[in-house]
Amino acid sequence: MRIGLDGKRAVLNNTGLGNYSRYCLNIMSMAFSSARFILYSPKDAINERLEPLLARENIELAIPNLKPDWGPVRSWWRTFDMPLRLKDDGIDIYHGLSNELPLTIRNICPAVVTIHDIIYRRFPKGYTAIDRRLYDFKYGRSARIANRIIAISECTKADIINDYGIEPQKIDVIYQGVDPIFTLNIDTARKQEIRARYSLPERYILAVGTVEERKNLLLAIRALDNLPKTLKLVIIGSMKGDYSEKVRTEIARLGLNDRVMHLQVPFNDLPVLYADAALTSYTSRYEGFGLPVAESLTVGTPVIACTGSCLEEAGGEGAIYVNPDDVKAYTEAAMHLLDDKVFYEIKARQGQRHVRRFTADAFAKATMACYQKAIIDSLS
Repeated sequence: MRIGLDGKRAVLNNTGLGNYSRYCLNIMSMAFSSARFILYSPKDAINERLEPLLARENIELAIPNLKPDWGPVRSWWRTFDMPLRLKDDGIDIYHGLSNELPLTIRNICPAVVTIHDIIYRRFPKGYTAIDRRLYDFKYGRSARIANRIIAISECTKADIINDYGIEPQKIDVIYQGVDPIFTLNIDTARKQEIRARYSLPERYILAVGTVEERKNLLLAIRALDNLPKTLKLVIIGSMKGDYSEKVRTEIARLGLNDRVMHLQVPFNDLPVLYADAALTSYTSRYEGFGLPVAESLTVGTPVIACTGSCLEEAGGEGAIYVNPDDVKAYTEAAMHLLDDKVFYEIKARQGQRHVRRFTADAFAKATMACYQKAIIDSLS
């Protein structure tokens, strides 16, 4: 089987959609070594996390030779010219990994699209009117022309059905597995190395994710003011824009400057930071899945998360869920985890049991089954 994959995010993005794209390529190419995986990207770039995958014999990166090489030309190639190359390359199935498919894919080969979320509809303030219309056109049309759709959670599936009018039987819910790096043993020496490298506090809450309004970091900041002064908050993720300024202002107003740290760390250090934390905080108002919840639970660190979207799917019984505006409930949840060791261990075990469903094997089998259904559907 020759499998074409949308490679734009895998090459150019090192966060959410890029992580998913590389995870899919990694797991599928290992599970189905006899298949050929061709990653199509409008542009090349140095990406340390992609390079080891490109060294595999069954993976190829396809980059166009574009003149002039500028944004509109690359967009045109990805939308209209790339499908012609799929045909020339004899692709059996094409997988759009980040919410969209080329406009002309229908007459070229069977296609699957992964839709992660429709955040632009749930939190429109973060998007321009033009972007919202563009996403509605691209994502909605991709959902309609795809032979099959992969939704990364039941919550996302429900949104696709309700917002795009897609029949439920066309959608497969396939949870993204946790990267294998989070399942490796972490010894004391490694923890001490990371602790020294980043000057980590003795006890800290870890918050992973871009600091933006939807992520709702202010809840954790305000709760921190009510928690023991020896406890600190470590933020990992980009801090730019108006909401980040609101967060900095609130930190200063509450006198918490010496209790909040902001770090940028390589992906390989994340498992240790999760494992060394007293607990993890993921207070987002809306997510397609909430991978940091599953990552934290995999290494045995319980999570405080918020109700309102799909985080219960990611965390199961291993997380405590609070209303995204309830500072008191967050504070009480944190104190319960910090003060009751038995309760903490119970949540940690429940969390590790829950995330066993997010395995690479389950992801690979379900994704290949989706490909096969898409090929069969295209023949009818």
